[in-house]
Amino acid sequence: MASGPSPLGDFVRAALAQGQDRASIGAVLQRAGWPAEAVSNAIDEFADIPFPVPVPSPRASLSAREAFLYLVLFTSLYISIFNFGHLLFQFIERAFPDVTQRRYGDRFNLDSVRWSVSALIVAFPVFLWTARHVAREVERDPSLRLSPIRRWCTYLTLFIAVSFLIGDGMSLVYNLLGGELTMRFALKSIVVAALSGSMLLYYQGDLRREERAHEPKDS
Repeated sequence: MASGPSPLGDFVRAALAQGQDRASIGAVLQRAGWPAEAVSNAIDEFADIPFPVPVPSPRASLSAREAFLYLVLFTSLYISIFNFGHLLFQFIERAFPDVTQRRYGDRFNLDSVRWSVSALIVAFPVFLWTARHVAREVERDPSLRLSPIRRWCTYLTLFIAVSFLIGDGMSLVYNLLGGELTMRFALKSIVVAALSGSMLLYYQGDLRREERAHEPKDS
């Protein structure tokens, strides 16, 4: 069933047509109980340019090409982060071997190191090229920041980063309480925290920049 006109969008259109500024419209709608994000989205539907009637803003839509680019971008990011972390783990195990496992063979797996290096050589340049290409397209057309696939992949990345940070913290506390906190385990925990925290901070900052770019401007 098709949905009817949005009362929020209709109100914003009418208020802008009456000459009300965006800050006042946003303030009165939030006082009326509308969520801040819904208010911001409704106001962003109209361009902030002088004209007798409100001018609709171009809205980003999902295309197969756009989905392909973002899936390649974030998949190559995950592959690069995982294999870089795995490579660091191998060198930590090499520097701080577990004497209780020596009888089972050397834990420094050269095949595993070679695979991680190969993955980084292929995946990381793909990530850099795709990230630069996407950044140029967004610079040319800022409305692409509103891409649904971009937001979904970004929030999925934030979820993965937070999940790893929580798991890393739980493991650290568990080993600390059991008196089993070794240098090797502590270094591995630092690696996980550094990689997950970097992704979290970067993409959280990206979302904040996006929110600032689409905040209603005072007239």
